[in-house]
Amino acid sequence: MRVCLASTSPARLALLRQSGIEPLCLSPDVDEDAVAAAEADRLGRPLAPEEVVLLLGRAKAADIAARIHDAHPDFEGIVIGGDSMFELDGEVHGKPHTPERALARWHAMRGRTGVLHSGHSVILVRPGAPAEEAHAVAEAAVTFAADIDDAELERYVATGEPLLVAGAFTVDSLGGAFIERVDGDPSTVVGMSLSTLRHLTGRLGIRWTDLWNAVPRSS
Repeated sequence: MRVCLASTSPARLALLRQSGIEPLCLSPDVDEDAVAAAEADRLGRPLAPEEVVLLLGRAKAADIAARIHDAHPDFEGIVIGGDSMFELDGEVHGKPHTPERALARWHAMRGRTGVLHSGHSVILVRPGAPAEEAHAVAEAAVTFAADIDDAELERYVATGEPLLVAGAFTVDSLGGAFIERVDGDPSTVVGMSLSTLRHLTGRLGIRWTDLWNAVPRSS
């Protein structure tokens, strides 16, 4: 049973590796803004954060599942797609991309609590058989330290780390020292909830331990 990660996120890759899984990694071809806009038009209303991350996680997994056999004809296993957004005071924050935006967000987050929404999609793919799917959203509340001074924030932003991550922070790297508490599965903040993935694979009839392919065996 193989695992394909429909993502180029180093954090998600590292998370799977740490959990005993060495996945195949493929980059999905999904226009996230267009997909979200089309769904909002179809529904006739703005999408809630949990709807957006689930929609995009499903789109990424579906894109890879539809074409994985072109490059890997014998692939049999699961494709995992995910997406994350950070919500503070009802406003959703994706990747800031610029130092100015990242610094402004940290000024707003300092001493506050926000919610990280993470969408998960798992698709079971087998040659000659219809795909099976399971999807879920996980959430974790993140509380930031109130005593972070401006010099620390400027130094952190200058590292470039917060520019390309949802919410402008990490919990498993340099940003971890500025986070006081995480309520929920901590791996959700990294980019994927491992406990949620385990539940989803179970719904597809797959034991999580059967996906381990990088766990040393004792002699």
